[in-house]
Amino acid sequence: MDNIMQEQTEREHKLAELIVKSLNLEDVEPDEIQPEEPLFGDGLGLDSIDALELALAISKTYSIQLKAEDDGVQEAFATLRSLDAYIVAQGG
Repeated sequence: MDNIMQEQTEREHKLAELIVKSLNLEDVEPDEIQPEEPLFGDGLGLDSIDALELALAISKTYSIQLKAEDDGVQEAFATLRSLDAYIVAQGG
C-alpha cells in the first residue's frame, strides 16, 4: 500500500467533518481521513455501532434514508469516497 496522500474533494471534506463530529472521533482530524481508506476494520477503525450513528447523521444532514437492506449500502460505507458517491446518487 502506498503512502500517497489523496486529496479530498470539498464534498468529501464536509462528509469527513460529519463523520468526526457525529462519532466524536477526538483523535482524528477530518483532513486525515483518506478518500480511499477503509472506514471500517484496519482503516479508520469504525464498527457497526458507528455505522448506525453515521447513517442517522447522514440521514439528518442530507435528507436521505440509509437502510442496511438497501442495494449498495454496505458497499457505500467502504470508504469516504464511496459514501460520498452514494449520497450524491441518492440525491443528497
